[in-house]
Amino acid sequence: MLETSVRLLRVLALLQSQRDWTGAALAERLGVTTRTVRSDIDRLRRLDYRVRSTTGSAGGYRLEAGNAMPPLLLDDEEAVAVAFGLRAAASGSVAGIEETSLRALMKLEQTMPARLRRRIDALRSATVSAAASGPAVDAATLTAIADAVYRAEGLRFDYLDRSGASSRRRADPHRLVYTGRRWYLLAWDGDRADWRTFRTDRMRLRTPNGPRFTPREPPESAAAHVLRGLGRTAWEHPARIRFPVPAETLAELLPPGSGLIESLGPEACALDTGTDSYTDLAHYLARLDLPFTVEDPPELRQALRALAATLTAAASEDPA
Repeated sequence: MLETSVRLLRVLALLQSQRDWTGAALAERLGVTTRTVRSDIDRLRRLDYRVRSTTGSAGGYRLEAGNAMPPLLLDDEEAVAVAFGLRAAASGSVAGIEETSLRALMKLEQTMPARLRRRIDALRSATVSAAASGPAVDAATLTAIADAVYRAEGLRFDYLDRSGASSRRRADPHRLVYTGRRWYLLAWDGDRADWRTFRTDRMRLRTPNGPRFTPREPPESAAAHVLRGLGRTAWEHPARIRFPVPAETLAELLPPGSGLIESLGPEACALDTGTDSYTDLAHYLARLDLPFTVEDPPELRQALRALAATLTAAASEDPA
């Protein structure tokens, strides 16, 4: 029979591996009697683990959330995934979470066997991040927004637009969207009777939250709505470009947040995007090395003609 302390860890691992366990199933897995299982459950409760038990034919045990964070048992794959995620968080776009992530990572790696540390080191050395840097957002802000989404509570906040003008806003939050560079909130703006996208690093939340609301669904997915908004409103000049290639082909070439790709069939797609400089967008489109047609605006076509003239002149000059 396993020693009591070792068996308690086994019981805890089993309770964390699936939602419900019967006493008989636990006893069979541990090779003990159901009476011993009951004693082990009582010991876990004295260690502040909340284990709920039910009686009857469908009765059993379930590990529930408590008032404090108890120790967790992770298998090898879970430990590697958590450690790698903590490393990414330590250099991410959420302000104030870097030091916390490093402390948690240090605690985790101190107890890891050497074989797992070698796997994490191999992952780290073989991985290069190509994520674009963006403004950091306070972790408390993201947590407060996520909590308001979960509780369906309205948000009250001050907002800075792209020109630096401040306004006081009220909105019913729907989803947080991360584009790989910035965090955005998609919310229903009751004052404007429309969906709006807000950059979370420009939000200054006010307390308390607004009243509860009945959640509603946007006409498209939150990610698609935000990306479409980025292409049409985040830039001074919106643009729409058609490509004679599948949407998947174009998506592989564009970084997140470049705009919304719309499939127009198996061999065509359109990109809703924008720019603060037509010349910059013309150069960017040329670097994609794909055929395309500008649907809108005419100023972008003019910038492309100017770029083509410059390149043609450069190609036709004879150095001799």
